[in-house]
Amino acid sequence: MLNGEETSVDLEALGKDIFTYFGLGCRNVSKLYVPENYNFDSLFKSFDTYSSVAVNHKYVNNYDYNKSIYLVNREAHFDNGFVLLKESQNLSSPISVVFFEYYRDEEELNSILKNKSEETQCIVSKSDVINNSIRFGQSQQPELWDYADGIDTLDFLLNLELKKK
Repeated sequence: MLNGEETSVDLEALGKDIFTYFGLGCRNVSKLYVPENYNFDSLFKSFDTYSSVAVNHKYVNNYDYNKSIYLVNREAHFDNGFVLLKESQNLSSPISVVFFEYYRDEEELNSILKNKSEETQCIVSKSDVINNSIRFGQSQQPELWDYADGIDTLDFLLNLELKKK
């Protein structure tokens, strides 16, 4: 979640959340929520650090494919030469694409995110207004108590074993 007050350091850390593991990690950022009239220039500039993803032929094939689809279908998108930003309500985006959606205010966004809580692994934000968010650059570094889907795996397994007896 971006609010337009992020520094270049914040946005570069967000790039880490997006590009680590080529976007295939279970907690990679694949969707951005941005305020209405958000200017993507500083975001793209901060992403330059990760331009080396385009050296990987499988990644760049996905980039070329998605770009060609958007161009042929005349679908609006932003392009910096190695990643595409496309407005969509979907949460999961294809490799080389990050979906985004505009929001009016953080209260509205909190409501949207609450309704999608079952579909999200984590929310990355600098804002303290967004409930249960983690800081930029931390999505691929979960704490020991950050359980996938909110389920304590060891507790689940222990209780499963007890139920068998």
